[in-house]
Amino acid sequence: MPHTIYGLPTHVLLIHVVVVLIPLGALFTALSAVWPAARRKLGFISPLTCAVALVFVPITTNAGHWLQNQIDPNHANQAIDHHANLADNYLFYAIGLFVISAAVWVLGRRFEFAPMPRPAGRRTDAPETVAGTGGGVSTATATRTQLQATRTVLPVWATALLILAAVVMSLLAVWQLYRIGDAGAHAVWDGIV
Repeated sequence: MPHTIYGLPTHVLLIHVVVVLIPLGALFTALSAVWPAARRKLGFISPLTCAVALVFVPITTNAGHWLQNQIDPNHANQAIDHHANLADNYLFYAIGLFVISAAVWVLGRRFEFAPMPRPAGRRTDAPETVAGTGGGVSTATATRTQLQATRTVLPVWATALLILAAVVMSLLAVWQLYRIGDAGAHAVWDGIV
């Protein structure tokens, strides 16, 4: 891969791919874990987004190391080193996000996630209705009930663990990406603007 494109370091161009795909993949993963409709609609898009981001992370990091080695030693500073050190470990976050995203997708295809316990005082035996249907059960509810009846239900503890892992990993991946980007921005722009 070229280290520059039209005179610009490849790192400053590739980082935009990571900065867009990681938060998008994290959002898709968290939504797929907690919201069954999102899980059905997004399908394999969530792990695919995370996989593409995962491919770009080491490429971008490599391009960043090349750029770091091109900096005049008189301009090198601790901020650049801090940015590079944070970025060196980001591959583990990207791998974790992809693994969780793939797990949510695979388990969502094979199992129905157990419903979380409902708050006290709310009836659980009444069927959901759609306005304008005369109080009857809608076809969407009937189809969902038939689908749930044909698929094995993941235990509540496993569902809760999967949801927790997906949300936490999504937040960690985005937070660490923010920290890396913030350190890089300070390394480049502090004292200039």
